[in-house]
Amino acid sequence: MKVIVLKAIGFLFLLWLTHALGYLIHEYAHAFFAWALGWKANPFALNYGGLNLNNILFLSDIDENVDYDPIFAAGQGTAAAMIAVSGVLVGNGLGYLVARCGYSRYKARGKKTVGFFMFLFCIMNAGNFISYVPTRTFATHADMATVVQGLHISPWWIALVLGVPFCLAVIHFFSRILPGALRFFFPEWRIGRILLVVLSSFMIFDFYGSAGLHRYGDAAHWISILSVYVLFPLTVVLFFLPAFRSGSRTGATLTKKIMKT
Repeated sequence: MKVIVLKAIGFLFLLWLTHALGYLIHEYAHAFFAWALGWKANPFALNYGGLNLNNILFLSDIDENVDYDPIFAAGQGTAAAMIAVSGVLVGNGLGYLVARCGYSRYKARGKKTVGFFMFLFCIMNAGNFISYVPTRTFATHADMATVVQGLHISPWWIALVLGVPFCLAVIHFFSRILPGALRFFFPEWRIGRILLVVLSSFMIFDFYGSAGLHRYGDAAHWISILSVYVLFPLTVVLFFLPAFRSGSRTGATLTKKIMKT
């Protein structure tokens, strides 16, 4: 019992830590780009918020502390767009690549604890991709709206230019990374494999995908509705559905890969 409790606490800590890192590299990317372009004096001076439970758990009060109004007033719309897009493109983009490489490296070495940290970090960065594109691509304010305003473009360009690679990264995660992770982390525990699929789908399509539900306009709201109530459960069902198709070659193959050792 003591071992189970310790493992549960360790899991929750890794979940909190990887979420916090994914959040902070996003905000610091904004801040460092603003500093590099001359629009912020100190790249470490974020709005850190207070010591309330919500902020400690989810870092919900923390932001990049960049004032975009003077940037637009100076006619530097391109600079504003670069700062706005750097959070998800540079911060989470590099974070995802580092996490993927780290996971593959430690998986090859059989290092499960560090490998699981990297796996969760993959989830957090992939979730940030979805949180911004497509979820808040058509938002009325915040990062993607700033990019649209700064570059004088249609949000459909963001959906295309960023949406395609971001969606490919998420597809790669579910089609290549997650199946291998199931066998690596839970070679003999079927329930563990099921829970890991549910966790991965929930974090990406519900926790992050719900970002546009409120305060970002109708388009973001309905995209979040689709993510939470369609993509999340559909991903879980489709991931395991072939394993329950009797007599199907596809089902037998997926069963062998995922549900068996």
